[in-house]
Amino acid sequence: MEAKGRAKPPSLALPWKTRMILSVITTTSDAALRKNGTVNRRFLKLFDIRVRPTSKSVKGVSSHDVVVDPSRKLWFRVYVPSQHANEDLPVIVFFHGGGFVFLGPDVPAYDAVCRRFARELPAVVLSVDYRLAPEHRYPAQHEDCFDVLKFLDNEENMAKSLPANANLMRCFLVGDSAGGNLAHHVTLRACQFNFRRLKVIGVVAIQPFFGGEKRTDSETQLKGTPIVSLKRTDWMWKAFLPRGEEFDRDHPIINVSGPKAYDISKIEFPPTMVVIAGFDALRDWQKRYYEWLKDSGKEVYLYEYPNMCHAFYIFPELPESTQLFRQVNEFVSKVSRNYDK
Repeated sequence: MEAKGRAKPPSLALPWKTRMILSVITTTSDAALRKNGTVNRRFLKLFDIRVRPTSKSVKGVSSHDVVVDPSRKLWFRVYVPSQHANEDLPVIVFFHGGGFVFLGPDVPAYDAVCRRFARELPAVVLSVDYRLAPEHRYPAQHEDCFDVLKFLDNEENMAKSLPANANLMRCFLVGDSAGGNLAHHVTLRACQFNFRRLKVIGVVAIQPFFGGEKRTDSETQLKGTPIVSLKRTDWMWKAFLPRGEEFDRDHPIINVSGPKAYDISKIEFPPTMVVIAGFDALRDWQKRYYEWLKDSGKEVYLYEYPNMCHAFYIFPELPESTQLFRQVNEFVSKVSRNYDK
């Protein structure tokens, strides 16, 4: 399913509050990226606001944290919609964005996003705190996220971590930006793993962080838009790839649909929802991802937001944000119904 007739708008028009927040995020993150490939975490702590879980229901959702592996500080936050305690609910495993370098489940924006998913779908939502680059390089992030799935597949862990109405046989992997990259690759690995109590039946990739060696039109034309730029994404890819390897943006973990892409034609990859935006410099890579899935014979749906930028959906004041949550709800409901048949 593909929206037609997208015209490139002449300018990015957002409410002043949204533009101000995007500007602060962009400026702060750029200031923390050092030329030597390290991140000034001490500087970031000056702006680092974190929110605690709420054992009591707040706006219809309670939350708690679960530790998977204290040695690598791997944990996730669980969001439970209190008004649906007697319903069989799908499980959303959410991977946050931040270029593999920034953010976490307990930053206000992602805490709010996951609460909204839990409340509006409704679903039991798990938001994973994976290790960050450059201190921890690939495959640390992907290993962490996959290990959370293996943790949940253990009956004792599942009973201690999730409410009784969480249905792990209706599991969706959802992520934005770097989290969208994780959602794809972790799903690919899950398709080839013999889980006993968990089944990934759908993927939601919101503006996934992909790239490649050859510059695309959107990368060059939109290099000055908020959050994403050539300079920033190149820095992040270099910080992400393992030391000692030749820097190659056509690495299959980056260019998922490129010349070194994994052949998924014979893999039962689940239905996938891909979200792209007109003012996202990564737009062309995301569109290629959609086309690659379609050409590989997979069930895939494309949703385009021509007047939005990268990470637009975290701003609840935007009508497009509300629209996206509704579309995710429809996708999860549709895939769940088809799976239950």
